[in-house]
Amino acid sequence: MDKKYKENNGCAGICCKGCGKMDAPLNTFDWLAGVPENQEYTDIVEVQFKNTHKGYYRNSNNIPLQKGDIVAVEAVPGHDIGVVTMTGRLVLLQLKKTRLTPESEFKRIYRKARPVDMEKYAEAKAREHDTMIRSRQIAKDLNLDMKIGDVEYQGDGQKAIFYYIADNRVDFRQLIKVLADVFKIKIEMKQIGARQEAGRIGGIGPCGRELCCATFTTNFVSVSTSAARFQDISLNPQKLAGQCAKLKCCLNYEVDAYVEASRGLPNRDIELETQDGTYYFFKCDIMRGEITYSTDKHIPANIVTISGRRAFAIIEMNKRGERPESLQADGEREVKRSVDLLEQENINRFDNMQRGGKKRRKGGRPDQRRGNERRDKNNKGNSQKSE
Repeated sequence: MDKKYKENNGCAGICCKGCGKMDAPLNTFDWLAGVPENQEYTDIVEVQFKNTHKGYYRNSNNIPLQKGDIVAVEAVPGHDIGVVTMTGRLVLLQLKKTRLTPESEFKRIYRKARPVDMEKYAEAKAREHDTMIRSRQIAKDLNLDMKIGDVEYQGDGQKAIFYYIADNRVDFRQLIKVLADVFKIKIEMKQIGARQEAGRIGGIGPCGRELCCATFTTNFVSVSTSAARFQDISLNPQKLAGQCAKLKCCLNYEVDAYVEASRGLPNRDIELETQDGTYYFFKCDIMRGEITYSTDKHIPANIVTISGRRAFAIIEMNKRGERPESLQADGEREVKRSVDLLEQENINRFDNMQRGGKKRRKGGRPDQRRGNERRDKNNKGNSQKSE
C-alpha cells in the first residue's frame, strides 16, 4: 500500500492538517486537508490576518503550505504577515462568497515567515494599542465626529489601517496628515459599522457563546423587528439588542422556520364561536402548531388549547352558522405537559435565601433564644451567690 494513502495518527491526516488552531475568528475546518493531491488542485491560498481580515493569494512559487503556516505575502508597500487557513479545493468554494474567480488577479505569497520577519511583526503589533489611544486623542483635538475602534499594523510596520466609526461623513484629510507626521508610516482609513466593531473587539453573548460576528459571520444582513414578531419574542429593546446596540443577528437564524410553521395556524384576530360562548386568541406555540384561546380578551379565563387543524375546522363551522359544543373535539383531551420548575422560579431566590439565612443566624431560632436566656439567668444567679 502506498504510504501517502496510509492513515496518519489514526485519522488519515484530515484532523491533524485540517483543524489547526481554532482560536482565530472565522476559522474554517479544512475537511479535504488530508486528501491526496488536494494542495495541487489550485495554487490559491486563503490567508488570515488580525481579527476578521482575510485575503486570497496565489502561491506562484509552489511553496509546500499547510494550514497554520505563517507566511509573508505581497502588500503595498512592503509585505504583510498572515496565517494560512485553507488550501486546496475548498478555497475555490470560499471564493464564491467574495464573488471572485480563479482567473482574478491575486497578490503573491513570497515565502514562509523567517525569524527576522516575526521580530518585525511582533514589534509592529506591540505598537497597535498605543497608536490607537494616541490617534483617538488627535481626532478629538481636531474636533472630528468619529471613533477610532482599532488599528492594524502591516507585518513590516510600514503601513497601518485605522478602523473608525462615524454616523455622518467625515473629512479626515487633516487627520491623515497629522497621523503620518506623528507615526511616520503610511495611513489607510477604513470605515466600519457597529456590527463590524463588535466582531473585531469580540466578547460573549447572552447565550454563553462567543459572538457570531467574531467567529463565523462575514456578511451582515439587516435585522428588523418583524423577525421578532414572527417568533413571538417580546419587543424589549434591552433583550433584542446585542453588544453592538443593534438587533441581534441570531434573530434571522430561525425566522424562516417560524414563518413556514405559522402558515398552519389561523389569523389571531378571528374569534371562535361555541355554544359555551366566544373565545379569543390568547397565545400560541408556533412550532407545536397549538393555539390557546380564552373567554376574555385581556386576561386568561377558561383557557383551552387546541391544534391548528381544530381551529380551522371551527372557523369553517362558524362560517356555516354552526357552533360546536366546545373547542375540543369529542373524545379529545388536552395534553398535560410537565412544567419546568426552574422556569417558574425567580433566579433571585438564592439571594433572598442567603439574606434570610443571615438574619436567622444573627437572631437564632426560637428554641436557641430560649436556651440563651436560661444560660444568662443562671450566670447572673451564680454571680450573685459568689458575691
